[in-house]
Amino acid sequence: MKVLVTGGAGYIGSHTLVELAAAGHEALVVDNFSTSTPASLDGVAAISGKTQRVVVADVRDASAMARICADFMPDAAIHFAGLKSVAESASAPLEYYDVNFCGTVALVRALGACGCRRLVFSSSATVYGEPQRLPIDEDHPLSAINPYGRSKLMVEDMLRDLAAADPARGVAILRYFNPVGAHPSVLIGETPMGAPANLAPFVADVAAGVRPDVVIFGDDYPTPDGTGVRDYIHVVDLARAHVAALEWTGQAAEQRLGARAFNIGLGRGFSVLEMIDAFESASGRKIAHRAAARRPGDVAACVADVSRAEREMSWRAVRGVPEMARDAWAWRLRLGVA
Repeated sequence: MKVLVTGGAGYIGSHTLVELAAAGHEALVVDNFSTSTPASLDGVAAISGKTQRVVVADVRDASAMARICADFMPDAAIHFAGLKSVAESASAPLEYYDVNFCGTVALVRALGACGCRRLVFSSSATVYGEPQRLPIDEDHPLSAINPYGRSKLMVEDMLRDLAAADPARGVAILRYFNPVGAHPSVLIGETPMGAPANLAPFVADVAAGVRPDVVIFGDDYPTPDGTGVRDYIHVVDLARAHVAALEWTGQAAEQRLGARAFNIGLGRGFSVLEMIDAFESASGRKIAHRAAARRPGDVAACVADVSRAEREMSWRAVRGVPEMARDAWAWRLRLGVA
């Protein structure tokens, strides 16, 4: 299958390229390298044994996307390209709506013009907002509480509307729960631009001696140890979920199932302190941490019900938190330790 992969040089995109190659698919990467580097594609090529085809373009560039789709004629697309910092979205909301929403509009138009109706969309658990029940299933009310989450929810709504108008579309919406880790080869992994926005790379930085301590925002939550609880997913399992979703879109198009959301996580929550413990075990180093006040918008716990993905896509995560910490730490060692 010919698969167009936007944002394919990014953290999740690069791991998905490896899994696409292993499944025998032909990928074309579209990336503007604003939050990634071409070096990740070198890593993908080293792992897969296949040189990655890449076009440097911004997904918002409608004429470029139309030209790329017309030249490549994809059977399906996986859409990663977008901005993803909750904090940054609060200070630059227009940029987030422009990149995340308008970029998707340009992509879907270009795909439609070349007859491509199969799409896997990279969404987020942030679309659920404050959890009303745990674990969170896909029928949980949607109520994003920040511009990043709202930009993802706007795209989801648009894709559902498109599928309702044309049920022959097959659209899988994957709602991620905190990706962690790196490829076991340590040839690709997460390389945040600037200060990490997620817990795992920050903890790894502290273990590496790059940062003095982990700041725990809130140690008085109604959780077993007082710190926030989150669901996590190894990035390789997440990449495998995209390949499973790709297959599902074919069935969806044939059966006129339209658009459907899937939670992608472990289905079990881990606290901040438990994640720190996991990285201490992986690194063999003591990781300093200190408590600070809760951050506005943070929730006590967010855990996924992942049964729909297992039932309908025949996918489930097979790597746990120890593997996540082990591979994330191995990648951090490759980047260098102070």
